Amino acid sequence: MTNEVRASHILVKTEDEAKNILNDIKNGKITFADAAKDLSLCPSGQNGGDLGFFGKGMMVKPFEDAAFAMNEIGEISDPVKTQFGWHLIQLTGKN
Repeated sequence: MTNEVRASHILVKTEDEAKNILNDIKNGKITFADAAKDLSLCPSGQNGGDLGFFGKGMMVKPFEDAAFAMNEIGEISDPVKTQFGWHLIQLTGKN
């Protein structure tokens, strides 16, 4: 059972913006880390969006659910809506 995950994220205002960034990443136009640095509204963007390791109950529920649902390191979520905006989440580690 996974107790902690490590994730990076990109936070933007709209679902369309998140979808466009995801397409650019999938098409090799930009890396996840560079998109986080250039486009994320979260201060973590300066670190490529890295949030470090976190356990259950440490993030808002929709974000946590999406992060813990991913299986493959490097996997990127579809856009996830929270009260902060729209997130793209990349799984970078599991404990």
